[in-house]
Amino acid sequence: MMEYTKRHNVSRGYMKLEVWNDAMELFRLVQETVSTVKGIDVRLKSQILGSTQSVSSNIAEGYCRRSLNEYLQFRNVGLGSSGKSMTRMIGLKIAGFINAEKFEEFDEIHFRVENKLIALIKSLQAKRRTGSWEDEFREIEEPYET
Repeated sequence: MMEYTKRHNVSRGYMKLEVWNDAMELFRLVQETVSTVKGIDVRLKSQILGSTQSVSSNIAEGYCRRSLNEYLQFRNVGLGSSGKSMTRMIGLKIAGFINAEKFEEFDEIHFRVENKLIALIKSLQAKRRTGSWEDEFREIEEPYET
């Protein structure tokens, strides 16, 4: 896990999630890829970057919500953004903007993110079924940093 900030509290716990870190890596790769490709219009670049960044953003926003239904909703939105990102990258591959090697690199990370999101959604759905979700903040062992 990469350290993005020195400050930690219960609301920033999403930064510890593998799926969030993988989604950040996916965004980095897509940013690097589309910034080097010539001929892609600005709108398409913006859509690809927006949908890819939306995955990690929705993981973070859902984590910061306290209700299980909201948490699940943001996971599902993130999964939808993941599908949009894949569709856009397939389009770039089909149109010849990116080669098979670059697409494979994207697909590998994307598949990992997608599967972790699906597993997290299933886990949260199980918590909803069993009623084992807690809507309250729990203190962490480390003190919050200011």
